[in-house]
Amino acid sequence: MKNIAIVTGASSGIGKSFLKTIIKERGIFGGVPFDEVWAVARRADKLNEIIDSLGDDRVLPVTCDLSDPDNLAELEEQLAAEKPQVGLLVNCAGIGFKGAVEDQTAKALEDTLDINCTALSKLTRICLPYMIEKDKYLSKANGPRIINVASSAGFLPQPGFAAYAASKSYVINFSRALAFELMDYGICVTTVCPGPVNTEFQSKATGGAETEFSGFRQYVVADPDKLAEASVKASIKGRRMFVYGFSQKALHLASKIIPTDLILYIEHRTMPVERTSAAGYTEPDKKTEVTKEEET
Repeated sequence: MKNIAIVTGASSGIGKSFLKTIIKERGIFGGVPFDEVWAVARRADKLNEIIDSLGDDRVLPVTCDLSDPDNLAELEEQLAAEKPQVGLLVNCAGIGFKGAVEDQTAKALEDTLDINCTALSKLTRICLPYMIEKDKYLSKANGPRIINVASSAGFLPQPGFAAYAASKSYVINFSRALAFELMDYGICVTTVCPGPVNTEFQSKATGGAETEFSGFRQYVVADPDKLAEASVKASIKGRRMFVYGFSQKALHLASKIIPTDLILYIEHRTMPVERTSAAGYTEPDKKTEVTKEEET
């Protein structure tokens, strides 16, 4: 039986960094080195480019649009046909669109929830039968792992980034509940909550209007490779919640002890939401809608 890892959002950013980290692991997840690492993303050209750069023939491209139920069904059929042992699942794919809700298309909101919430949940469920059925190499202490990449944005509501923050709150709560559901199977679920990360995500979230983080965020931007390495180590240690970086740990603490309305009021006064249709609702120009991409 093949022992495999599956990484979504693998064509760029944090997903790519997870690939680079995972192929260096030996004898950690599932008790043996991975026979294959399935790199899942929409963009076949980007996947092939990354796989060529990694120089490891165990990494296999799996072209799949996670928001498409038919694509998910094809991935499920592939697992059913090969019946591998899934030693590690990294749910890293995600998207976000900045701006007031009134300025976003219904499709943008739908895609955010479909990929960040629905696809993550469905893929996890699809993979579980191949994680629970352990072979002789696996033990309760060294069994399969799930790493769900959430965000510190999920700690609090975020005006101007409402759907994204809410979707990441879902990922946090879904993952923390799942961790206890799977505990008796020896499956560890680690929820990773980074803050800003040095990838293309900021550019994609703003439709190219902002390529770099500004204000306080520019001083706490994380390196994706270091984030992936730290996340894998946290998973190996069996941590259920991993908040990356001191500033994000402080935000996590503040979200627990300071009333949410007070935080939102201060944010409202100091960082008002920019609107392109301030006079009222207008249908956004379809030509300016942000293209759907994996989270980076």
